[in-house]
Amino acid sequence: MTAILDLGTNTFHLLIARVETDGSLTTVFRERRFVKIAAEGIETIGDASFARGIETLIHFRKKLEEYNVTRFRAFGTAALRTASNGSAFLAAAKREADIDIELISGDEEARLITAGVLHALPPLRERILIMDIGGGSTEFILADAVGVQWQRSFPVGMSTLTKAFHHSDPISPAEVAALDAHLVARLQPLRRALIEFPCDHLVGSAGAFEILLLESLGIALPSARETSVPLSIPDLLRFGERIIGSTLAERLALPEIPAERADMIVVAMLLIRHAVGIVGAERVTFSGYALKEGGVLILDSRFSIGDS
Repeated sequence: MTAILDLGTNTFHLLIARVETDGSLTTVFRERRFVKIAAEGIETIGDASFARGIETLIHFRKKLEEYNVTRFRAFGTAALRTASNGSAFLAAAKREADIDIELISGDEEARLITAGVLHALPPLRERILIMDIGGGSTEFILADAVGVQWQRSFPVGMSTLTKAFHHSDPISPAEVAALDAHLVARLQPLRRALIEFPCDHLVGSAGAFEILLLESLGIALPSARETSVPLSIPDLLRFGERIIGSTLAERLALPEIPAERADMIVVAMLLIRHAVGIVGAERVTFSGYALKEGGVLILDSRFSIGDS
């Protein structure tokens, strides 16, 4: 068995899985905890967030021991890369939980996401744009049957956008306009890449797409044998408009939205809406595999990013 710890800006994930002889993944144990290590700011991990993170890692270490996992990797992403006390957090993780955290670049994050997504989808017959929304960054990858054509990590995650643009309740038209203008400026490299590698199929991987779209649209999560699900673009956009116009109290009252995500779901929907527009999407698909699954597959030396 292999385990991957995906230590994101908002959520810490643990996946323990087994790669079968036919290449499929069998999940042995899966858990996510909303740690929100950037709750007090992306520049420095606050004391409360620091403590939540270490407590979660101690809990994950117990799970690794419970399942007799000896082969695992722990990946630190945007917030741990940029926080001024990130090195102190890594030292505490080693000291308190005996977990060595690898700080991975945005490009490496995109590589792991791609490995997971391409394994989740049927063999590609067209080009796709993979979108993985995190707390501190969002990864975009253009891929086709030949392989990855282009990839980039952008600092436009849910935490960073919420802190920068969402101050009114509900979000004001002026804030929406400012966020959209920011995305237009930041995502210019993506627009240029789409000129060179055009596509109309957007694939959202795990994270925000799973929590914010599948549960809210009432679509069943993929089974062990079904690793991707098509989404209705009209339903997606209607749900987005509903959320964008809602107050925090209204979002908290929706049982299908985790309370821990209610504050950030608005900017996530605005980001998704923006991406749908950039692509001119005619199809949107949810991938049940992302960074964690990609990490398991890459750690299993039989598989590479191009395998599906």
